[in-house]
Amino acid sequence: MAYLSYPAVCVAGVSACVPQQIESNWTLPLIPDAEREKLITTTGIEEKRVVPDGVCSSDLCQAAAEKLIAELGWQKDEIEALVFVSQTPDYILPATACLLQDKLGLSKECLAFDVSLGCSGWVYGMSSVASLVSNGSVRKALLLCGDLASRTQSYKDKTSYPLFGDAGTCTALVYDETSLGMKFHLATDGSGYEAIIITDGGYRNPPTAKSLEFVDYGDGKVLTPMHTQLDGMTVFSFAISKAPKSVKGLCERYGIDMEQVDNYYFHQANMQLNETVRKKLKLPEQKVPYSMKKFANSSCATIPVTMVTERQDALRNSYQKSIGCAFGVGLSWGSVYFETNHIVVPDLIEI
Repeated sequence: MAYLSYPAVCVAGVSACVPQQIESNWTLPLIPDAEREKLITTTGIEEKRVVPDGVCSSDLCQAAAEKLIAELGWQKDEIEALVFVSQTPDYILPATACLLQDKLGLSKECLAFDVSLGCSGWVYGMSSVASLVSNGSVRKALLLCGDLASRTQSYKDKTSYPLFGDAGTCTALVYDETSLGMKFHLATDGSGYEAIIITDGGYRNPPTAKSLEFVDYGDGKVLTPMHTQLDGMTVFSFAISKAPKSVKGLCERYGIDMEQVDNYYFHQANMQLNETVRKKLKLPEQKVPYSMKKFANSSCATIPVTMVTERQDALRNSYQKSIGCAFGVGLSWGSVYFETNHIVVPDLIEI
């Protein structure tokens, strides 16, 4: 297991941006009326945000970053690193982080790179950026996490399309010698890669005309090889096993008192899964905020979206101890412990 500790780095602020367009599962024609209430009750997802044509995850992240930089009062030439986490980049190449460095007007001396991860991406991204900042070589950095999760789903697949939405986020990290730093547990099981996969469109299976043909797998699951194939039961079993172990392992390794943690931010997969994880860890409901009701599962963006929409006042106005835990495509999972002190949290941005 990978346990990592980075001193002298802390979160300075977090922001989130979502599209204005709302799709409601209460009226989505894809869901049969007889199944609608059960699906919404089980998943906890009533609606999601969906981008219009021509808008990318990088656009949402850019808007989140611009707002956060302004409210932090940072000079753009002070930002020395930018990491973009997404599985819906603008292009196969170049790296979208390079485009964002230019669009944000950051210094040409700013390092920038992409990380291709989905659900676990914010935790892994935090580790990547914290490693750059903790020794003081990089003093201010941005972690941009965003996905167009609705675009990777088949609009004919009632088993997955209602569960995924779009969002972009920005987390600002800063070097601070007085900070206790961040603690991480990170893990991977690539043998389970087929549990969440888009089979065609890469270089293993280049796209062909057949890649665009819909296949009916039964039970309302209709998709092409260019859409996400999700093995729900495998993912559920994986997540309810690995997530609690990750949180417990992190706390045991670093002597963290779980009762003293103010917030447990879990990847917003669905209510049934997340509640199973919460109950396994014996966590009180008030310490486990959920944003999935309005914003669904936005892949790597779910934790910062939850921080902004569900804990804005507490993060702005008090000292908070938090654990973030994320899990999913890869299969990949991890947890992070971090403390914040009156950080900048702009209102949710809608574009």
